[in-house]
Amino acid sequence: MQVFKFGGASVKDANGVKNLAEVLQKTGYKNTLIVVSAMGKTTNAMELVLKNYFNNKAQLQSSIQEVKKFHNQILLDLFENENHPVFKKISLFFDELNSFLKTNKSPDYNFIYDQTVGFGELISTTIISEYLNIIGIKNNWIDVRNHIKTDNYYRRAHVNWDDTQHLITAQFNKNVLNITQGFLGSDANNFTTTLGREGSDYTAAIYAYCLNAESVTIWKDVPGVLNADPRYFENAQLLNKISYREAIELAFYGASVIHPKTLQPLQRKEIPLYVKSFLNPEQDGTMVGKDTTLEPMIPCFIVKKNQVLISLSSLDFSYIVEDNISDIFKLLHQYKMKVDVIQNSAISFSVCVDNIYNNLEELLHHLKAKFKVTCNKNVSLYTIRHYTDGAIKQIETGKTVLLKQLTQETIQVVTK
Repeated sequence: MQVFKFGGASVKDANGVKNLAEVLQKTGYKNTLIVVSAMGKTTNAMELVLKNYFNNKAQLQSSIQEVKKFHNQILLDLFENENHPVFKKISLFFDELNSFLKTNKSPDYNFIYDQTVGFGELISTTIISEYLNIIGIKNNWIDVRNHIKTDNYYRRAHVNWDDTQHLITAQFNKNVLNITQGFLGSDANNFTTTLGREGSDYTAAIYAYCLNAESVTIWKDVPGVLNADPRYFENAQLLNKISYREAIELAFYGASVIHPKTLQPLQRKEIPLYVKSFLNPEQDGTMVGKDTTLEPMIPCFIVKKNQVLISLSSLDFSYIVEDNISDIFKLLHQYKMKVDVIQNSAISFSVCVDNIYNNLEELLHHLKAKFKVTCNKNVSLYTIRHYTDGAIKQIETGKTVLLKQLTQETIQVVTK
């Protein structure tokens, strides 16, 4: 059993869907599950729908029509017969979306987000499944929400592993090619949940774990895992092999090629992960596995943009110790801040956070009741694994360093 995951860039248009089919034909698809993301930038487009739902009702239908137009063009490019049932199936998804937005009574943005954006994955997998069928690659379409059960922590749901394992084991047919959605799950009340942005990799790992898969392959538009994001760093190099531990470290610090949660279930069952190019499927790419050293051993660069650096100091020069730090972390948890770096001294405490849920102002208001607070917005957090003096100089040149923290193998620098 093998699990393939195809991201939005790999199926951004009709040619991408055709290329997916070619990858399957070149690599083989016996005993295979395909996990697919929304097409292209559909999730971003659905977020615009959501924004208009809350703030600009006059543009709501127009933004939905843009999403529908995008997918209809792909349908027309793939299916010669406009009476093919897939056109009706996709239209019904948009009817369901409109119905939800008209009847919803909940004011909870996160709940509405999960009920809305997931249509991108449902639509993409339906189109791809129907296309594969008409070219002779018979497959079984699965609604992932019937398999992956989660809590109701919308937009970053936690998997209920016992229920998920039971459902997948009971319902999954390994003897056919299966296709399902990444990113999605459902809670105990069968409302749609999402696993966090880029959560499709995690979906692939969940299925691999529950099915005892032989391997997981993530198909990307890069040749494998690189030592740096080529959008921000020049001369990025391919990493041929990485250990689970190293990959988890890179993912934790924000390497975008692998979702932070993806590696944990794979490591527990020692399932190898391959990251390969969907443009050159015959190339080896990167292998992540057990007892593997980093090859080649070179600095690995990670950058997270648009972070927030909060610096606290005591109002009366008293020490910031366990009780203060405990209170600070309770507030960070309460306001759903993702913590990336912490640093403290006797009377000061700094934390670099990702303001995913836009709760920063409420957090700052709460903190100012007890501390002197300095806040730097829109900072960049650079992390280098296996750093060298030259690597550090490369990221610090021309920037104002607000915070620096070194361990034996890792340096983190917050810059303005």
